[in-house]
Parts: sequence; structure tokens; C-alpha cells
Amino acid sequence: MPQNKKEIQSFLGFAGYYRQKIKDFASIARPLYKLCDKDTVFEITVESVKAFESLREDLTTSPLLLMPDFKLPFKLPFKLYIDSSGDGLGAAFHQVQIINDKPVEGPICFLSRKIKPTEARYGASQMECLCLVWALEKSSYFLEGCVFEVITDCTAVKSLLNMKTPNRHMLRWQIAIQEYRGNMTIFHKDGNIHKNADGLSRWPLPNNIDNPAYVPEEASPQIPIEGISVTDLNTTFFEEVRHSYTQDTNCSSLCQLLNKYCKDNSLIRALDEVRKKYYDEGRFHLLDGIIYHRTKHTCVMKVADRSLINLVLKECHDSPFSGHLSEDRTREKVKTCIGWPMWQKDVAEYCKTCDKSQKANKSTGKRLGNMIKIQEPRRPWEIVHMDW
Repeated sequence: MPQNKKEIQSFLGFAGYYRQKIKDFASIARPLYKLCDKDTVFEITVESVKAFESLREDLTTSPLLLMPDFKLPFKLPFKLYIDSSGDGLGAAFHQVQIINDKPVEGPICFLSRKIKPTEARYGASQMECLCLVWALEKSSYFLEGCVFEVITDCTAVKSLLNMKTPNRHMLRWQIAIQEYRGNMTIFHKDGNIHKNADGLSRWPLPNNIDNPAYVPEEASPQIPIEGISVTDLNTTFFEEVRHSYTQDTNCSSLCQLLNKYCKDNSLIRALDEVRKKYYDEGRFHLLDGIIYHRTKHTCVMKVADRSLINLVLKECHDSPFSGHLSEDRTREKVKTCIGWPMWQKDVAEYCKTCDKSQKANKSTGKRLGNMIKIQEPRRPWEIVHMDW
């Protein structure tokens, strides 16, 4: 049931387009027209609800709705009325049929949906072209191989197929409707008398599975992968790094210095050569008990324990997220997050000793030599060549 005057007027405009096919339309719709009076306080009554439900029933059932007839000649085409607004897209699918020996045009189905947030930025012309593509997609099972007309109140739609410099949206829509080029004719109709599709676009149905014109949101497919424990890497791993610092004299001393003189870099440079040689000159930071070394381009965590280094190498090379990367790619992955003395040598050694990587790598061997002249045969079938 419409909830305000604007929605009532929109529904009456849509229903009024088919008033000749609805018996006693004026008397049925009288309670709804009263709600639209300027001097009347908008208040939904039992009579207005009954009037709305009665008109809705008439609009969605026979004899107003027709069954499509594909045996009719081409001179009685299908007609697709389309319109868009700031709220949604609407389309009315009609066919001209022979009833009582007279050609009568009637609706077969109605389509509407709300626009998506990304579509709300489209201009009026783009929105109308989107409505055309969407309506053709939803009624394709009626239109394939049939001659039909498209009626719109936007002249820009007529030039969609022949646009010479379309933008990326228009180009994609051009390709989508190319199959209808030979059977489709687009006509312009003034918006004042284009009420059927106009009403559907201004009072669209929600875009959910209950709507026959439902368009699912684009989403990445859910592909099952081998499970790994990311939680352990985020919590247990960091705890083990902190604990490893207590077992390493150099890291323990560096943590104490950073805790006491975190802003004085001269103290770091004053370390004796034995402790200093394991770290490049630069800026060190202590965050949540973990040492980070910042250079010009990176800021990496310092790891000293060999078991943790092996875990890092395994995650950066063997895990399902890595897929046994090459030595260069594994090195690039490691250097963005974690560092330790002689880390590049360890990465190279780990990749060379990875059993799966070595089995997958194929040796190219020696290059093939130059082509040589084959000895000419002296009799038929002396030399036989094969290929496959």
C-alpha cells in the first residue's frame, strides 16, 4: 500500500494507463483519488486499502494480462515500454493480439527494481540506456527471434546502437544488445503519455529474491581453499617473537635500550661491533615488545629465533596463499614484513631444498642444435618421417 500522496499519484498514473481495460475503474479508484485532494488530510482508510488491492488484482490477472502468442504475424509485434527515475527502473512488456477479430494491445508482464548505489551516479541518458539493457535481459525469453518495438521517452536511447564514441558503460551495453539489432526498433514517446513504465520506475520493488526482476549484486565466488590458522600467526607468533628476544643477548640489550632511550638514535649507533653487525644502520622502533627496523622503503619485524625463521619461510613459500613461489617472489614477500641476519641466503637455500618446487621445475637442458641437411634417399620408402 502506498504511504504518501506522491506514491498514490504514481500508482494511479500507472493504473490509469489501463483504465479502459478495468471495469468501473473510476468508482473503484475514487477512495484513492480522495487521498490526493489538496484540502484532504492524508489518512489511509479501509476503503482506500480495498481500492488499492482491487486495482492491483485487476492489473495482475486476466483479462487485463495476456499470455504471449508467438504464432502471430510479424506485423503484430511485441512492445517494450521502458522508463527510469531517480528511484528505480520500470518496464511494461506488451503484445498486440487479435481479440474478437480486432488488434488489441495488452500487457504480458510488468518489471521494476530499485537502482543500485553505484547506478545513482548515472546521468539521465545513461539511466535510460541501462533500463533498456536490463529490460531486454529480463524479457529475453520472449524476444529471441521475434520482431519488437521499444518505446521510451528519452531520445538518447535511439542512438545507443549507433554511438561512435561511447564511454565504457555505453560500450558494454552496446555489445549486450547487439543480438537484437535486426529485430528491434526504438520509438520515442512523450513523457506525459508514457505513464505505464513511468509509474513502475517511480515505485519500484525492492531488489531481492521475491522480485521477479531481481538482479543479484556482483560478488566474488566463494572458492573453498585449504584452511590455515591465521589466528596463530597473529597471536602466538608474536608472543613467541617476544619470548625469543629474552633468549638472544643482542635483542635483549636492544630492547632495553629502546625502552629507555627510544628517541635517541645515537645510542643505537654506539653499540659495540659484535652486537651492531647483526643489524643494518637505521632507525629501530619498539612496538608492543617487538623490534621493528625502518629503512627508506620498508619497516620490518626483527626475528632472531631459528624456529620462527623456518615458520616464516614456510608461510611465505609453502602455504596455500603462496603456492610455492619462485625464489625471487619469495624474497619479495619476506622482505616486506620480517628480517633477520643473512635472510636472503636463507630464502635461497630454503627454495632450493623445497621438494615440491624442485619436482615442479623442469630443466630446459641444452639448446637444440641448428637444422642439418637430411641425407637424400636413393629409393622410395628408404626414409620415413612421422609427426603428431
